[in-house]
Amino acid sequence: MNQNKWSSKILLSFFVLALAIQGFTLLGFKPKEKMIGLQLWSVKDHMKNDPKATVAKVGAMGYTFVETAGFDNGKFYGMSPLEFKKLCEDNGLKFLGSHTGQNMPSKADWNKTMAWWDMTIAAHKEAGVKWIVQPWMGEEGYQSLDGLKNYIAYFNAVGEKCKAAGIQFGYHNHDKEFTTVFDGKPVYDYMLELTNQDLVMFELDLYWINHGGKNALDYFDKYPGRFKLWHIKDEKELGSGKMNFTKIFNSKNASGLEYGIVEVEDYNFDPLVSCQKSLEFLKSTNY
Repeated sequence: MNQNKWSSKILLSFFVLALAIQGFTLLGFKPKEKMIGLQLWSVKDHMKNDPKATVAKVGAMGYTFVETAGFDNGKFYGMSPLEFKKLCEDNGLKFLGSHTGQNMPSKADWNKTMAWWDMTIAAHKEAGVKWIVQPWMGEEGYQSLDGLKNYIAYFNAVGEKCKAAGIQFGYHNHDKEFTTVFDGKPVYDYMLELTNQDLVMFELDLYWINHGGKNALDYFDKYPGRFKLWHIKDEKELGSGKMNFTKIFNSKNASGLEYGIVEVEDYNFDPLVSCQKSLEFLKSTNY
C-alpha cells in the first residue's frame, strides 16, 4: 500500500470516529455529569442575609442540587415549600434533601412531637425532596445503652412516617458516635445494627468519622449498602486539609452511595469562595 492510500485510510478512520462521537452525543450518550450537591449550612450566613441571591450564586458555581439546613415552621428560609423549590429550579438546582429534626420526646410529649413530624413531612413532600436527615442525637443517646436504644426506636418511628410519604429518613453523624462506647461497641455501630434499614438510612460525614478515629472503609465492609448519602468534607474547603479521599471514592458502590454532598464548616476564604473551590477540587478527583 502506498503512502497516499495509507494516509487516506487514517484520515477516513478519524472522520468515522468523530462522526460516531458526535452521534452518541446527539443521542444523549454524553459523559455522565457528576451529581454534586451543597449542604447550604456551608453558606449559612449568606442564606440568612439573602437566600435568593445565595441560591443563585450556588447554582452559578455548577452544583447540581442542594440540601437545606433552614426549615422552620413549615418554611424553608422563610419561603413556602413550592417557592423555595422554584427558586432552586430557576437557578439550575434540584432541591433533594433537608436537615431538620426534633429531640426524642418524653412519653407526655410523644404525640406533640409526632404531630410536628407530620407537619414537617408534609412540607417536605410538597417540595418534592427525597430525604430528611436528622443531624444530631440528644444526650440521652450517649448516656446509656438503654437511652440509645430508645433513640433508635424513635428514629425507626420517624422513618416509618417518612417512608409512608415516599421520603427517606436518615441520620448524620459527628465524631461522638464513634468515641462513645457501650460494652466495647461504638454508638454508631449500635445505630447501624438496631435501626430498621428499610426505615433509616445513614448520611456518613467523611470528615467526622475520621476525626472520631474510625475508617470509613471498615464501615463500608461491615455494613455494606447502608450509606446512601455522604457529606464530603475536610477541615476547611476540600483539598486544603488532611483528608485523602481516593480510596473512599473507589468504594462508592460498596457503601451504597446515591448522592454526595459538599459541606464546608470552616474557611480560608469567604464561604462562597470556599464552596466554589471545593466543587472544583471534587470535580478533579476520582469521585
